[in-house]
Amino acid sequence: MDEREARMALCCVVEPASTAVTAAVAEHGPAAVLEGLRSRASRSRWAQRARALDLDAVRRATRRNRLRFVIPGDDEWPASLGVLATCEPVQEMNGMPFGLWVKGDVNLAQVSDRAVAIVGSRAATAYGESVASDLAAGLGGHGVSVVSGGAYGIDAAAHAGALAGGAPTVAVMAGGLDKPYPPGNATLLQRVAGQGLLVSELPPGEHPTRARFLSRNRLIAALCPATIIVEAAWRSGARNTVSWANACGRVVLAVPGPVHSATSTTPHRLIRDAEAVLCTGVPDVLELVGPLGRLSAARPDQHRVLDELSADELAVYEAIPARGEIDAGEVTLRAGLPLGTCLGILDRICDRGLVEHGVAGWRLPRPAVTRAGD
Repeated sequence: MDEREARMALCCVVEPASTAVTAAVAEHGPAAVLEGLRSRASRSRWAQRARALDLDAVRRATRRNRLRFVIPGDDEWPASLGVLATCEPVQEMNGMPFGLWVKGDVNLAQVSDRAVAIVGSRAATAYGESVASDLAAGLGGHGVSVVSGGAYGIDAAAHAGALAGGAPTVAVMAGGLDKPYPPGNATLLQRVAGQGLLVSELPPGEHPTRARFLSRNRLIAALCPATIIVEAAWRSGARNTVSWANACGRVVLAVPGPVHSATSTTPHRLIRDAEAVLCTGVPDVLELVGPLGRLSAARPDQHRVLDELSADELAVYEAIPARGEIDAGEVTLRAGLPLGTCLGILDRICDRGLVEHGVAGWRLPRPAVTRAGD
């Protein structure tokens, strides 16, 4: 049996993120581990599954559902998943996936290399869904894709925002790709497969479980250089994704919310405890992922001409009324400077277009320059 077949078989036989088996595969290789599980002498909890597996049926289901199975070493395999081989366990889970089933025309390695994860509560508020959608669409405009879990609430809003912005998006599922979960998001997930990718380490026919959701979260966190949590209650699966992101050494950002909202509890605590960076919009995200080779933030230019004025120059400028004209003597009184100094400053700031000389004295140009504090 070649490596690809052995890895496919292990995905079918062993539950994801099983510490002992993933360590054995790293040491002995997938074929040897699979052979050991099939041995009559094996006492592993996975031995019965290994002996009963019909791998031909799995291959047929893979083809029938237009899926492909990718493994380490393939051009499409994301190098970012390598961190799972060495990171600390989370809730006694760890390890790289043996392989991944993928659906869609996008290259997984390429799309995940320029992506961020957006996760949050299934019971999201309108505020949270709006933020997630806007973030995804805005990041897509900068060529950054979004990875999430395809669930209700924040996940769905993030996928929908990316799709609306014309960017590919990746949904990492906790069950087989033949029956995307939850069923209520079937249409959305079909669109995700058309414009991006559906990904799972579980074969067709497998259904989600609580443990599989938790192990799925490690893939979401590891695939991306940054994870954004938009909303999450005190106990939340999204908090588990953040734990994986921290274990993988990824950047974590948290979006603040209303202080009276239960779904703000986890983001606010993460920010308070310095486990996450405050995220208020797309520029915050781009600024943090920029050093990793992504686009840097394009923040609005806050520079003003008045920022270049000295204290005396600003005092003279502020002495000019918003309307009407004023003579140099009145400017001297208002600015508290000698007449000669005021005249020199008036000439200088006139040359810069900040004031002009009218019929009866000095005035602001028409249209008026925006003044400090206006």
